[in-house]
Amino acid sequence: MNRAALRHLAALASGAVFGLGLSLAQMTNPDKVLNFLDLAGKWDPSLLLVLGGAVVLTALGYRLVMKRRTPLWDSQFHLPLARSVSRPLLIGSALFGMGWGLAGYCPGPAIASLGFGNPEALWVLPAIAAGAALQRWSHARPSADID
Repeated sequence: MNRAALRHLAALASGAVFGLGLSLAQMTNPDKVLNFLDLAGKWDPSLLLVLGGAVVLTALGYRLVMKRRTPLWDSQFHLPLARSVSRPLLIGSALFGMGWGLAGYCPGPAIASLGFGNPEALWVLPAIAAGAALQRWSHARPSADID
């Protein structure tokens, strides 16, 4: 099997494991997520375990993987180049958080919830796609230099 095929297979396997994890953690249930975000109401702290597990696993994974010169199925690592917090990053993060808080979905769980026939995902995913398209459009314009 060639490198590109292995890379695609690894991406498929990673996505499947991610989707399974989202389902097991009940992050495809917007009520569960909204209750986690509702600190003043019916707060459900159980997703803190998911968050903590993700942080620990990611930290350990990065330590192991970054000891290599290159990834297994690519010629280089593709890491973020930005080293500072910019205005567009803050604005985008705030918009992402507001959308997540209003709908109870972020992109991963919204996509995974399609497998359960969740009707909310049918209106959330087009909104996420529209936001992504708006972001790409704003960065493609010559006057989009707002840093």
